Amino acid sequence: MLRPNQFQINQAWIVFRLSKSPIVTEQDGNFNVFALLDASSCFIMATMFVRVEDAEPSQLASVRFLKDGYSHYNQYPETLYIPSKERVDFLSEEAESHGIEVVRIPEKQLLPFIGDARKMFKKFGMA
Repeated sequence: MLRPNQFQINQAWIVFRLSKSPIVTEQDGNFNVFALLDASSCFIMATMFVRVEDAEPSQLASVRFLKDGYSHYNQYPETLYIPSKERVDFLSEEAESHGIEVVRIPEKQLLPFIGDARKMFKKFGMA
């Protein structure tokens, strides 16, 4: 299983859903919330709200999401880990266009990185 101490700062990023359940709003509908996390520090560099009706984040949203991550270190990572069942094709393509290796991995293997973020998201009533 992967652990944060296996990585240097900005060596790898992880994309994941902050909650298994969508955020429900009366006015704008339901949203899935994605986070972009640095694997070494477990710092969340960006979040992205995607309408449940959309199959995946749009190309434009994917570009912005990765640019938000880039702005923290002024460079892209070597690797982007994505849960294997997550549908984020535009995001994967955008990452690869910047020379980032995209690795699909079972979400269970990412829990040491993303577990605390999900707990906090839930604790504050967002999930």
